[in-house]
Amino acid sequence: MILDTIRGFFGLKKKGEEKEIVISCERLERRVAVLEGGRLEEFSIERDSDRQISGSIYKGKVKNLEPGLKAMFVDIGLDKNAFLHYWDAIPGLDPGVEVIERNGKKKPQKRITANDIPKIYSPGSDIIVQVTKGPIGTKGPRVTTNISLAGRYLVLMPFSDQSGVSRKIEDPKERQRLRRILTELDLPDGMAVIIRTVGEGQKARFFVRDLHVLLEQWKSISGDLETARAPKLLLPEPDLIERTVRDFLTDEVDRIIVDDLDSVNRMKDLVGAISKRSQRKIKHYTEAVPIFEKFNIDKQIDAALRRQVWLPCGGYLVIDETEALVAIDVNTGRNKGGKDQDKTILQTNLEAAEEIARQLRLRNIGGLIVLDFIDMRNPRDQKAVLTTFKDHVKRDKARTHILPISQLGLMEMTRQRVQESISRAVYMECPSCKGKGIIKSPETMSVEIQRALTRVMKLHPGVREVRVVLNADVLDRLKKEDEEILIDLERKFQGRLSFRVNAKFHFEEFKLVNALTDEELS
Repeated sequence: MILDTIRGFFGLKKKGEEKEIVISCERLERRVAVLEGGRLEEFSIERDSDRQISGSIYKGKVKNLEPGLKAMFVDIGLDKNAFLHYWDAIPGLDPGVEVIERNGKKKPQKRITANDIPKIYSPGSDIIVQVTKGPIGTKGPRVTTNISLAGRYLVLMPFSDQSGVSRKIEDPKERQRLRRILTELDLPDGMAVIIRTVGEGQKARFFVRDLHVLLEQWKSISGDLETARAPKLLLPEPDLIERTVRDFLTDEVDRIIVDDLDSVNRMKDLVGAISKRSQRKIKHYTEAVPIFEKFNIDKQIDAALRRQVWLPCGGYLVIDETEALVAIDVNTGRNKGGKDQDKTILQTNLEAAEEIARQLRLRNIGGLIVLDFIDMRNPRDQKAVLTTFKDHVKRDKARTHILPISQLGLMEMTRQRVQESISRAVYMECPSCKGKGIIKSPETMSVEIQRALTRVMKLHPGVREVRVVLNADVLDRLKKEDEEILIDLERKFQGRLSFRVNAKFHFEEFKLVNALTDEELS
């Protein structure tokens, strides 16, 4: 008790409450896990084969305009042209930012509308764009002309004059302090900055130093703007190591453990430009046991990426990703509760709200998401679940928009989708079920083969012997349970059937062949 009081007085954390970042660096991929009290809260993965391009800045060339879509396609040097909506070509500001005019004045400007875009960007013209969403599935990247450079505490916007403070910083006194710092920054004309959420509570000198780094970065990019021939990559998005330093290394982080010495030294160099004290938090992991196994991360990742996720109360979530949206269903499961059914349902839904917010971060789920909570009769319970969910989503770095629970008991939301979800990056489509998650039963396959044999023998009366090439498990069904049916087919058509197993055939695959000529029959 006394020890806890001392820890609280000095802002120290109890054992088991530390926030740690664990980084695994391997030849083909790098993984970053954020742990809070040993529990996995955030997870990122980057592979050499699919390096993230979201945030990269390109000098592109307009290929063609699509007035019906109100969009243009831009060649940025990738396999697929980038998609630029007219609205993303109009100067704007993030809605999550409160605008602060420089010196309290706003320069008069001619307002650009979507109708002006075809006149400004004709086919063949050069254009500076930044990727907002990487290629997903069959779609090419999405881009914007609203360029921004993210630093540790600031985001520099070289083509805007509207600065602001992140709305996620809610304390009025802190917002007022940051506004003062913002107006005192020495910004070039025609440029603006946004104070990031991580800037809350930071001293003015950190913002000055961050701005200097960002301006130097933009200066190096500007040198290529005029001379480079499009398409040209002007600034690649920082890799996973740099993004970890930029986005995760806050005062709340107690230590960073990395299993690669070169990455440790690189991180210390990057951190040194921000905080010498934070360099001491970076540790080199040298034990023989793989780092993710040592910190029990692999098991947590496997559990988190399952379709069914259990809750502490005994309820569970079912998470299904489709092409158009993600559906998350909440079930009571083993949590049958006592006499008060409403209390049981509320408890399950509250735990589900917290876990869903965590799952969205872990899986990097984006787009349209529909949450099917267990039906609640009391409006107060619905409001409590909504409030709990919003509170836990606040820590999410991706932009979200959440609607109240509807009359059908559904909560709809959107989450910014910048790249493929973790599950789509780690897993591939099953070659047997083609993504359905189910395959035909042995009985169904037996019926289909019998139907195909009947058809082939009718169409090819001269064929006396038909060979069936199929999966071993399906053959097992035919021989054990449907042998008499096959004998009847031979008698009916006065032919002979033979069977051959192909180990490469999946459960639903088979073919019929003329046994004498090896010609496939159809």
